Amino acid sequence: MNRLYHYPLSPFSRKVRLCLAEKKIEVELVEERYWEQSPEFLRRNPAGMIPVLKHGSLMMSESQAICEYLEETHPTPPLMPRDPEGRYEVRRLVAWFDGKFNEEVTTKLLGERVFRKIKGNGYPDSANVKAGAKAIKFHLDYMAWILDKRRWLAGNEMTLADFAAAAHLSCLDYISDVDWNRSEVVKDWYAKIKSRPAFRSILADQISGLRPPAHYADLDF
Repeated sequence: MNRLYHYPLSPFSRKVRLCLAEKKIEVELVEERYWEQSPEFLRRNPAGMIPVLKHGSLMMSESQAICEYLEETHPTPPLMPRDPEGRYEVRRLVAWFDGKFNEEVTTKLLGERVFRKIKGNGYPDSANVKAGAKAIKFHLDYMAWILDKRRWLAGNEMTLADFAAAAHLSCLDYISDVDWNRSEVVKDWYAKIKSRPAFRSILADQISGLRPPAHYADLDF
């Protein structure tokens, strides 16, 4: 049995979960409080980060490396274009969301509103929350600009770029930090992607002491 060590509100875990589900690879989910840095978990990944995928005899870390491994070993359905230019664009956008978006938005909003509390690190830093709330507007506008020209983020087919973006936005949507009224095209894109069967387990996630808004699991918002 494949096993994924994850945390429900980790966008990096969610990206891998979406990839696994889209490719219909069965996996056992094991919730990991990775910030506690247990010796057992550090033996799985000395970097102390999630997700970690046990796939056969392999113990795999780093979400993008995992997703590309799954793409190569389970190529159907494809989540990467066949042409070099298309693969470049997917990797560029994945790096955008897992790097720039994560640093400017996810860590500022999710990190302060949720992880600071569950890690016992005190109250949210209002300056970080304000900065994240401002930055997400720029990123949503950038997505709208892209989606005005394409059906999906990296082109006319859904790719890993869409999963990377949706993983971050779904985590933020759990805490009502996405203004879906800012862009109709982005809202429509998210409605399409969260309606996929691969998204079902993510929409069923529940964090103890923190309930999502009513629209979170509503496929029609």
